[in-house]
Formats: sequence, C-alpha cells, structure tokens
Amino acid sequence: MHQDAEILFANEAFYLAFATRDVGAMDALWARDAPVTCVHPGWEALRGRDAVMESWGNILGHASAPDLHCRDPRVAHYGSLAQVLCFEVLEAGVLMAANLFILEAGSWRLVHHQASPMAVTPVFEDPEPETPRLQ
Repeated sequence: MHQDAEILFANEAFYLAFATRDVGAMDALWARDAPVTCVHPGWEALRGRDAVMESWGNILGHASAPDLHCRDPRVAHYGSLAQVLCFEVLEAGVLMAANLFILEAGSWRLVHHQASPMAVTPVFEDPEPETPRLQ
C-alpha cells in the first residue's frame, strides 16, 4: 500500500503540473531512461521523450489549454510498473485516462499517458475538489 500512495502522489503531481501550466514540473515527472509514449485525445501516438515533451510544452504554453481535474484515480501495481486509471473532467466533458509509471532511480516516473473521450458521463459519488492539490 505504501507504493500505491507514492504512485498516486506522482499521478497527482502530473495533474498539478498540468493545472499550473508548469512545463518544468511536467518534464521532471517523465522517465529519462525508459522509452516514453503519449496519446493526447484525437492525436496520433507520440513516441520518444523529445516528441512527448515538445507536445506538453505546446499544450501547457498555449492560452487555450483546457482546465481539467483528475477524479477517481485507481492504481494497479505490477512490481516496478504501475497503472493509474482515472477520469479527466473538463468543461467540455469527461475523458478516461491511463497513466503508466515505472520505478526509475527510486521515483515513479511516467512512461505513457493516454486520454480518450467517453460516450457516457460518469456519476461521481464524492464532491469535486475545489483546487488542485498535492498531498
């Protein structure tokens, strides 16, 4: 359970970097040694750290970057790999996201992010957080 908390902390840091448009923090969250990939909604797959980080720089640096909130994150832990499935709530709707992490140099680092639109909006039992937070 201790590692699940660390993985959820890394996942929350990802969404905080997105919310605050902090490209440096986003860069620090992604793996340096393991290969990385990313699929933004409606985009083709991005392969390689340079392509992934360039995409985040463009998204976070753009005035129309969406505001989103992570909801209901759930961890599946597989040794030195972990997956967090969660919802990304935007003004325009809800996305289902998969964030894959690897244990690299003692820290959980992202190796893949993918978000896709949902046909049905989920109903959340807990109230939506008012502001992004890092536990």
